[in-house]
Amino acid sequence: MKKNYLKISILTLTLILIAGMAFSCENKNNNNHENPEPPGQQGDVTIYVTNASRTHDFEKLAANFSSKPNMSPSTINIDPAVRYQTMDGFGAALTGSSCYNLLKMPEANRTKFLKEVFSHTEGMGYSYIRISIGCSDFSLSEYTCCDVQGIENFALTAEETDYIIPVLKAILNINPSIKIMGTPWTCPRWMKINNLVDRQPFNSWTDGQLNPDYYQDYATYFVKWIQAFAQNGINIYSITPQNESLNRGNSASLYMEWTEQRDFVNSALVPKLKAAGLKTKIYLFDHNYNYDGISSQNKYPAKIYAGGVDDEYVAGSAYHNYGGNRSELLNIHNDYPNKELLFSEASIGTWNDGKNLSVRLIEDMREIALGTVNNWCVGVIVWNLMLDNERGPNRPGGCTTCYGVVDINTQTYAISKNSQYYIIGHLSSVVKPGATRIGTNGYNTDLTYSAFENTDGTYALVLLNTGNNKTITINDGVKHFSYEAPANAVVSYQWKKLDN
Repeated sequence: MKKNYLKISILTLTLILIAGMAFSCENKNNNNHENPEPPGQQGDVTIYVTNASRTHDFEKLAANFSSKPNMSPSTINIDPAVRYQTMDGFGAALTGSSCYNLLKMPEANRTKFLKEVFSHTEGMGYSYIRISIGCSDFSLSEYTCCDVQGIENFALTAEETDYIIPVLKAILNINPSIKIMGTPWTCPRWMKINNLVDRQPFNSWTDGQLNPDYYQDYATYFVKWIQAFAQNGINIYSITPQNESLNRGNSASLYMEWTEQRDFVNSALVPKLKAAGLKTKIYLFDHNYNYDGISSQNKYPAKIYAGGVDDEYVAGSAYHNYGGNRSELLNIHNDYPNKELLFSEASIGTWNDGKNLSVRLIEDMREIALGTVNNWCVGVIVWNLMLDNERGPNRPGGCTTCYGVVDINTQTYAISKNSQYYIIGHLSSVVKPGATRIGTNGYNTDLTYSAFENTDGTYALVLLNTGNNKTITINDGVKHFSYEAPANAVVSYQWKKLDN
């Protein structure tokens, strides 16, 4: 009798254990998205997370779609039927100083860093680079590519051939589709005059104006520079006629009011590009939101558009954020919605607590990254990919207080990553060139965000959370998923579109 009871007890216990395991598995599957397990790196949704304390340091995570109805009030809905601008890309300036620092690194260290930044498969996928036409304030010397009078004397210098071009070629080996913008800080000094009335020669790297008698030669200078890079296998995607056109200071500069830029672009630059068969895009202005407080220069690019431009070449205008408010981007877009906007420069430094990620990550993501994209910019480029631990090399009269996107210790080659490294990476890692910004609505407490549809059949959303930890559900109209965004963090999401 005892044996029978023992058999029944063992059988009963076995059945109870099996039923309990089945219930546990079912319960786990049903509640996976309401009580998620710690995320891993594989799932339906790829996630990158950085918070101000760096406990998440561009950490790659994942989430899965939910199979349950979405009842969350904290839902962001994306609406691909609402279409905004098409994105060109995101990146940083590759100055002579940056290239000098990069080439001082051991080759293996340099390759590792460049892949980390520029590779679409092994890194962040930066997709836009800005370089100077001639010197900038982060060059190894003051120079142009035609310092001897006569445009026939044009030639690339050692800064291009020994530093910039080798680094660009290394980047192109990693990311062949990278876009490159060229911008001059000054024309050759022999083309300068003191003002447009007296027209006296002005032999200075800083200040002065372009002599109208040399408009054609200076346009040829641009053409020769673009062609010289092409001969080295480097395509120049876009140019601006002048960096900070209303800035009379800096280590090298040229003052160019809107009427001058209009006349130079329309009468010389566009015709010369066209005659050479070049399709390089032109972005006007390339300076601050507030036009440096010069009332006669307000709406600088819009004034040029009003007089008529060649739309095939003049794509739009570029802006920096050293003065004024990004709302000016929307003002210009509303006046000329057919013209593109590009954010082409922002710096961090000693003046804005540039090494303090707890301050700069939030501010820069809100103002520079998402703030410009949500105001119609097709690209975002920040200033100076790599500087050393002495904030250089730099030029007297230029910025001696700037930090780089990253800074490198020249003794140990250790790299410190600053806010701009992260804000560009959070965009470029999930938003690819050719993506379209699309509509969003829903939950926005302590949040700034923007959504995109990539050309490869994926959606992306980049989000800034300035509040406490919060679980946010993202709904694309077909599927939804949830993820707990950390406090004071940037989160980037990318997932494949699914049909109904």
